[in-house]
Amino acid sequence: MKIHKILTINPGSTSTKIAVFENAKNVFLKNIKHSSEELEPFETISEQYQFRKEAILKALSDEGFDINRVTCIVGRGGIVRPIPSGVYEVNEDMKKDLIISAFGEHASNLGGLIADDIAHSLGPEVKAYISDPVVVDEMEDIARVTGHPNFTRISLLHALNQKAMARKYASINNRNYEDLNLIVVHLGGGISVGAHKKGRIVDVNNALNGEGPFSPERSGTLPCGQLVELCFSGKYTKQDIKQMIKGKGGFAAHLGTNDAYEVEMRAKDGDEKAQFISDAMAYQVAKNIGAYATVLKGDVDAIILTGGIAHNKQFCSFIAEMTEFIAPIKIYPGEDEMRALAMNGLMVLQGEIEPRVYKSN
Repeated sequence: MKIHKILTINPGSTSTKIAVFENAKNVFLKNIKHSSEELEPFETISEQYQFRKEAILKALSDEGFDINRVTCIVGRGGIVRPIPSGVYEVNEDMKKDLIISAFGEHASNLGGLIADDIAHSLGPEVKAYISDPVVVDEMEDIARVTGHPNFTRISLLHALNQKAMARKYASINNRNYEDLNLIVVHLGGGISVGAHKKGRIVDVNNALNGEGPFSPERSGTLPCGQLVELCFSGKYTKQDIKQMIKGKGGFAAHLGTNDAYEVEMRAKDGDEKAQFISDAMAYQVAKNIGAYATVLKGDVDAIILTGGIAHNKQFCSFIAEMTEFIAPIKIYPGEDEMRALAMNGLMVLQGEIEPRVYKSN
């Protein structure tokens, strides 16, 4: 079997994770931290591009890794236009949208840009890809409709990890992902609940900007009448309200921390409020699972819980008690985004899938 060396790049707000895989084996993993002092000179995320690229190359060099041995590079997909899931070769249309942050500014926008630049330096045989970005959109049209034509539901989720865990479940059970109906729940700083129907995420909550369960730092769905009154009370700015919805909501608002593990430990130490709010979050997750079961008309092969909070056994048990009548509960704690990126690249290299072509609107 030919050994492919795959470099994966996952830029976050204050760090850049990189990994090298030899086929499915992870041989190098590093989380490069970026201090606020280092990032302060850059007014936009796109301006951090050269700084982060040099940090990646230095980390690989310090490890003694020969960059010229790389077969392909897979970067974390940024906020591009809504696209179906899959692996996309980085092209000029994509780079243009990422450079100007045409659909939103996020550190992950740098993933494809850096991957492409390094790949170009290695020659035409080395390709750069992105895979399953947060804007993956496979929603059915009926799921987009709201109660007013000025508003449309959109797909914004942890697509990379959701797809990876769905395929993991399929592989363990000797099934094809495309033959299964699954409800996958990513439990992290944001929470996304997706209805996977025969390989497509046909409905999902907007896990970033206010829909679905609340999470450690996001408020989820709020009573819209009360929200309107708050917006026009004169007590808060637009930025204040946006931070209530994303960043300072959820655990952060109720308990003063966005650290789910801290909340878990406080609950175990007898903090009744921490336990109650944690249970309330689990309750909302379970209620959303029930709603998405109706999208699949009750034909659900499994409910998958994943993400960092899936390590909390009591939290997962609460969800299971409310939902296991729908389908078996499978728990895959944590997330391995670097492996998910590498495995998508490997499938392309081994000819199992064809990379898609990205086109700007």
